[in-house]
Amino acid sequence: MDTSTLIHTLDARYYTHKDIFKKERNGVLTQTWQYAGHVSQLKEVGDYFTFRIAGENLFCIRLKDGSIRAYYNVCQHRAHELVSGSGNCRTIVCPYHAWTYALNGQLLTGPNLSSVPGFDKSKICLMSVKLENLHGFLFANLDPESAPMDDWFPRVRTELLEYVPHIAQLKPYRVINFIEKCNWKVAVENYSECYHCKFNHKSISSGVFRTETYDIQPQGFCLRHTAECQNLERMHYPIDLNANSTAGKYSSWFLWPMFSFQVFPGNVLNTYCWREVDVSNVDVFRGWYTVDGKESTVIRDLSNLDHETTVTEDVRIVESVQRGLQSRGYRPGPLVLDPEFGINSEHSIKKLQEWMIGNYSP
Repeated sequence: MDTSTLIHTLDARYYTHKDIFKKERNGVLTQTWQYAGHVSQLKEVGDYFTFRIAGENLFCIRLKDGSIRAYYNVCQHRAHELVSGSGNCRTIVCPYHAWTYALNGQLLTGPNLSSVPGFDKSKICLMSVKLENLHGFLFANLDPESAPMDDWFPRVRTELLEYVPHIAQLKPYRVINFIEKCNWKVAVENYSECYHCKFNHKSISSGVFRTETYDIQPQGFCLRHTAECQNLERMHYPIDLNANSTAGKYSSWFLWPMFSFQVFPGNVLNTYCWREVDVSNVDVFRGWYTVDGKESTVIRDLSNLDHETTVTEDVRIVESVQRGLQSRGYRPGPLVLDPEFGINSEHSIKKLQEWMIGNYSP
C-alpha cells in the first residue's frame, strides 16, 4: 500500500519537547489573540484583575473614562510586579519602592525622584498590551502589530449575537477550573474533532446534539462546529424551539489557539479557555453564563452533568494521548480525511496542525 500521499499527524516531539514549547511561548502564543477575562470583572473605575499569556504576567484595569486597558504587570523601575489577583485602586502603586502610576499607565511620582537631575517622569509609562472587547469577553495580544480580531475570526462577532441574542446581559455564573496532564495542543486537538464523540461522549451525543449532523469547518483562524439539537424528548434540559431561529442548533467557535465559545441548544452559552502551564500540563477553565450571573437550576445541573461526563471523559482521553506520545512504539498515523467532511472526518485536525507549524498571522 502506498502511504506517501496520506497526511499524517504531527511528530510526537511537537507535544513532548521542551525546546518546541519554549519556541511556542516566544512565537505563536505571543502573536495570537487570547482570552483575558470578562468585562463584568471590572465594574468600577480602578477595578483590575490579573491574567497570564505565554508565561507573561498581565492585568486589565478600568480607567476613569470607562475604557479598559491591559498592561504588563511590571514596574518600570526595578521590575517588581505591581498588582496580584483582583481588586480596586485609585492609582497603581508598586509595592517595592512606591513608584506610583495613573490608571492610564503614566508615572505620577516616586520617593525622591526630584533629586535626580534630568529625570522626566512624563517619559515613563507602563507597557500596554493590545486589547479587544468581543461582546463583553476581553482578548489580549502581545503582538503590537497584530491584525484586529475580526480579521482573524471573520463573522464570529455577528454569528455570536445571532446565536446568543442576550449576550450583552450575560455574566459568568460558574467557572470550573482543572488541570489536564497533557500538552496544550493535545487538548485543543481533542476539542477540535468529534470523530471520537460517539465512542466516548454518550451523554452529549444522546442528550444535546445529533451526531449525524455534526460538522466542523474553518472560518479564518476559527474552527466552526455546527449540529442540530437532539430530539426534544431526549434532551438533558428543556428548550423552546420557537424562541428564535437558532434555538434548536448547537454551535461552537474555536478561536485559535486556546479559546472556544460554545452554544448549546436553547442559546446556552459556555466557554473553554486553555492556558499552557508547561510542555505536559494545561490549565483549563470551563465557563457557564447566565443573565447577570443569576442562579439557574438548569445551568447548574447542566454544568454538573457536563463535568461528570464530557469533561471527565476528555481528561481521560488527552492524558492517555500524552502518555502515548512519549512511547517509543508510537509512529504518527494518517489522518482520516473524508471528502464529505462530517463527524467522521479529521479535516479540522489537518487545519489545526497547519496553524501549529505554520504562519500565525491572518
